[in-house]
Amino acid sequence: MVLRPALAALVVLAAAGCQDDAPTRAIDAPAPPGATATPPSRTTPDVPLAGVRADSDTVTVLFYGDSLTAGYGLARPDEDAYPALVGAQLAEAGVPVRVVNAGNSGETSAGGLGRIEWTLRQTTPDVFVLALGANDGLRGIDPEAMRDNLEGILDHVREAAPGARVVVAGMEALPNMGADYADRFRAVFPDVAEQYDAAFVPFLLDGVAGVPRLNQADGVHPTPEGQRIIARTVGETVVPLAQAEYDEAG
Repeated sequence: MVLRPALAALVVLAAAGCQDDAPTRAIDAPAPPGATATPPSRTTPDVPLAGVRADSDTVTVLFYGDSLTAGYGLARPDEDAYPALVGAQLAEAGVPVRVVNAGNSGETSAGGLGRIEWTLRQTTPDVFVLALGANDGLRGIDPEAMRDNLEGILDHVREAAPGARVVVAGMEALPNMGADYADRFRAVFPDVAEQYDAAFVPFLLDGVAGVPRLNQADGVHPTPEGQRIIARTVGETVVPLAQAEYDEAG
């Protein structure tokens, strides 16, 4: 999918803009056992993953991403970020669901690889949603290195939760990185999805990026209304997968 340059720029800036205002971890360091997946900030509650366990009849959906997933800048990320909204869609559809928001503001694919083992020790997903890469594009990281990191994350998921259904969300690179870089960057996500037999969401911010009323004052992080649009985009893929998981388990 080809995006207008302004939209492509917003995709990556949205995940990185929080770095000036919220604490972040070193990109290659795993989160310590007592840490949270979403670091505490002025607007992000400190809710650890430790102890998250689902009942046998509950579908666990693990969202693994950056500030877009964490709901950075929202007053109520535990209610208004898209993972919670997708969870509400599932509950409305009659699927008992436990949503785990493992979004980490400022995260890169390398950072995600660094903390995936710890995250999977805290909870075993039935559905795993991978939404990383935006910060890689901002930093101009080699798309092949990003590919290796994303594959490494999904290798860990396969090992820890062999039956988990996987969703990969695509991102875009900054246009000033050049057309060749942008094309190689964009191609990573559908390729990884195909390799791991994962469902694919082409663009996490479809309909949101570049629309002022759907973004906060920084112009890059979605408002609650913007998050609702993301939830509809992601829900179109995640809800049927989680429904199928629930039906098959029953």
